[in-house]
Amino acid sequence: MSNIDYKAVLPEGWARPRGFSHAVVATGTRSVRIAGQLGREPGQSQVTANSDMGTQWRLALANLVTVLKAAGGEPENLVMLRAFVTSIAEFNSAGPAIGAAWGATLGRHFPAMTLVQISALIDANAKVEIEGEAILS
Repeated sequence: MSNIDYKAVLPEGWARPRGFSHAVVATGTRSVRIAGQLGREPGQSQVTANSDMGTQWRLALANLVTVLKAAGGEPENLVMLRAFVTSIAEFNSAGPAIGAAWGATLGRHFPAMTLVQISALIDANAKVEIEGEAILS
């Protein structure tokens, strides 16, 4: 994890959250803000029609990490993720696939995170968009 100091915050008496941190304290010298990434294959102009939430989550998270690495960072530098989904119910149903994608992409790193259901995304086939913030050394 380079030269950044990263500490998850857990208020006294609170249960440890599953799959995210309530807050993160990070220090470093540079920050990266990553625009929302859709669940499409690199080079595609659109999300594949009828692709499921788990597949789209995996691709969106991988795309976010690819952008982060191009900026000089690593997954451990992420301090915040914001995910927008078109269906919380579908997100919950895809839990095992989402967990597997998380493990393959971020391992056991759990930045602060917000998950919001919205009515639509820029691509009519998109079910998920993920944006992030990272602190680099």
